[in-house]
Amino acid sequence: MRQGRSLDRPGRAERLGTGVRFVRRLIAERRIRYVKLGKPVRIPESAVAAYVEERTVPTAQEALAALYGKTA
Repeated sequence: MRQGRSLDRPGRAERLGTGVRFVRRLIAERRIRYVKLGKPVRIPESAVAAYVEERTVPTAQEALAALYGKTA
């Protein structure tokens, strides 16, 4: 079962647009799915995409359309 490429710390930080310290905190607080291979930790790209998608805030127009069932 292949889930796609996994990212190391600098790759994760770059993909999220943050510093490495923030990524370490996400892992420590278990706020993002990760794979631990001994000491190294890897985050699948699908987990990064899911994390970003879950925290994306819709525009006011998108929120109203979802609330009233109308297309934007």
